[in-house]
Amino acid sequence: MFLVDSHCHLDGLDYHSLHKDVDDVLAKAAARDVKFCLAVATTLPGYRAMRELVGERPNVVFSCGVHPLNQDEEYDVEMLRQLAAEEGVVAMGETGLDYFYTPETKPRQQESFRNHIRIGRELNKPVIVHTRDAREDTLAILQEERVTDCGGVLHCFTEDRETAGKLLDMGFYISFSGIVTFRNAEQLRDAARYIPLDRLLVETDSPYLAPVPHRGKENQPAMTRDVAEYMAVLKGVSVEELAQQTTQNFSRLFHVDPSRLQSA
Repeated sequence: MFLVDSHCHLDGLDYHSLHKDVDDVLAKAAARDVKFCLAVATTLPGYRAMRELVGERPNVVFSCGVHPLNQDEEYDVEMLRQLAAEEGVVAMGETGLDYFYTPETKPRQQESFRNHIRIGRELNKPVIVHTRDAREDTLAILQEERVTDCGGVLHCFTEDRETAGKLLDMGFYISFSGIVTFRNAEQLRDAARYIPLDRLLVETDSPYLAPVPHRGKENQPAMTRDVAEYMAVLKGVSVEELAQQTTQNFSRLFHVDPSRLQSA
């Protein structure tokens, strides 16, 4: 079986007491059949530091972008373009809109989101989208900027079935994290049942949002397995089938050669 953690922050894990190093994190993941990771950046300096931390590996690819909650200072859009064009970068982001924590940066968030999509279209790299309390604007900007040209994923999906339908109409993929296992997430489980298997991804968003039964602990790529097992039950398929389909979806969306994602 081969699972992919389609969204993790390898630079955010606890390397002081929980893990010896990145090798240790990836070995724990592989022991649970999670054999490939997409390491996601949230700032440009953070992207550089993460690439230095992780190095070149056959089982890790990267995204490059500026998170909507990191818009307090402007960044150099040309630098974003240059870094995003680097070898090993398969996606833009994470980008998007978050009006829950920082509504005062709305205009800057929107401009940044548009820039990420435009560069994604230039480079033929999909966007990884974060949205919170910003559903209408998120959908509108995706449409206005013609995101269908580069594609994308709404990561850590927490919206409803209707929103999922609008995203699917745009050709989007939808990724589920440990939140789907939480007791009060019935609306989310309803959406998960509705979304077709060929548009699903699984992720940890580690170090955040550890799934049940690990809630309250630091999340890590190995826990993708818990999300996948839970999703398989929701979808009425075996975990092997869910693993195979989500790995294929990852390959297709992020243009990762399927030979890198063969069962090991």
